[in-house]
Amino acid sequence: MFRASLFLLGLIAVSFVAQADDWEQSDWDEEASETLQWHGFIEMGAGGRLNNDPVLDENKTLTELRGRVETEYFSNDNRYSFKADLYTDGVEGATEFNLREALVDLQLSDSLDLRLGHQVLTWGTGDLLFLNDLFAKDWQSFFSGRDDEYLKAPSTSIKLAYYGNKANLDLVWTPVFTNDQFINGERYSYFSPLAGQQVASPESTLVSDYPQENFSNGEFAARFYGNAQWGASNTEWALYAYRGFWKQPNTLNVQGHAYFSPLKAVGASLRANIGKGIGHGEIAWYKGEDDQGSNPLLPNNQVRFLVGYEQELLPKFTVGLQYYLEHTQDYAALIANDGNSPYRSDQNRELWTLRLSYRALQDNLTLGWFSFYSPTDDDYYHRPSAKYRFSDELQLIVGANLFGGQEAHTFFGQFEDASNLYARIRWGY
Repeated sequence: MFRASLFLLGLIAVSFVAQADDWEQSDWDEEASETLQWHGFIEMGAGGRLNNDPVLDENKTLTELRGRVETEYFSNDNRYSFKADLYTDGVEGATEFNLREALVDLQLSDSLDLRLGHQVLTWGTGDLLFLNDLFAKDWQSFFSGRDDEYLKAPSTSIKLAYYGNKANLDLVWTPVFTNDQFINGERYSYFSPLAGQQVASPESTLVSDYPQENFSNGEFAARFYGNAQWGASNTEWALYAYRGFWKQPNTLNVQGHAYFSPLKAVGASLRANIGKGIGHGEIAWYKGEDDQGSNPLLPNNQVRFLVGYEQELLPKFTVGLQYYLEHTQDYAALIANDGNSPYRSDQNRELWTLRLSYRALQDNLTLGWFSFYSPTDDDYYHRPSAKYRFSDELQLIVGANLFGGQEAHTFFGQFEDASNLYARIRWGY
């Protein structure tokens, strides 16, 4: 990962120097002083568990002081952007540097753009549900109450974008596989089916085999998309493809250590105006290591489906609803080979989400609620929040991450002891 980052950041530097050679130094100084502006924020955050976790001694879930700096510069049709955080993490007892963005956007022609460097990538239609968006996520930040921005983790990638008259094409190559920042036992414990209980194993002992840093193990993603006019409705459509690895370790090698198994995926999505709101749908097929379900340690192939709708029901009050389905293939073979596991998931895992958003006091106060509920797992995850803006520079955010379920091994049920309250105050400059 470090070598790939140096390579792409080196390309940015070369392109920047090549541009600079065409300018007189005095012109550069004048232009830079007019266009290069630094801004960012300083934020303090604190959070703690609502319940003690019997396998973790730490009750704090968020204790940090964070500073962000960011800037961008335009030269002709090219754009250079930089975003980075420096923060102290009181939970893990460390000072961290988080490079969010260091990239250059190059306009190769009227219809072709190239983006090089460290960047956050995203696509798809889901609201906090990701089917064809197989770019890295940071679930530890999400569960801790950090800004939703930090759910999307950056990767060092090359993105080529073609803009046509009727359709567009995005091609993304990430030379070195970028995994999720998954729950690994350091900040939150998780349920281990092998141990049959909640554990807090550090990542160094949990994962031994990351994909080797070579061309064949790079990640490739593509999106072919456009707009279509169907009657009075404008419809956004897209087709997707991915080749890489599952973003979290999900199977075991012969030494009993988890690793990231290969993954290929294809999918499609639609988004359109329906009535007074916006509807969307998405489907994806996940194909992993092909064992037809005979190895219970390997994830089976899946079909994932999502449909949702959002509408402003009252002035400044918006409601969004989604239904999500995971269908596991080769399920009969899984039943025949998993030793009658009590932790076997249903063939069809269902999930509903609800988003409520209300703005008041001249939009200075924003109240939010987001819920995940699975009727098949009988578990839930609620995310209430409130944000008050004192001024354009100063705002306060308070909220909670509330988990629960009937069984300790289900997706959300395993994090019941991770339920927490948090508060953040941010000053922007």
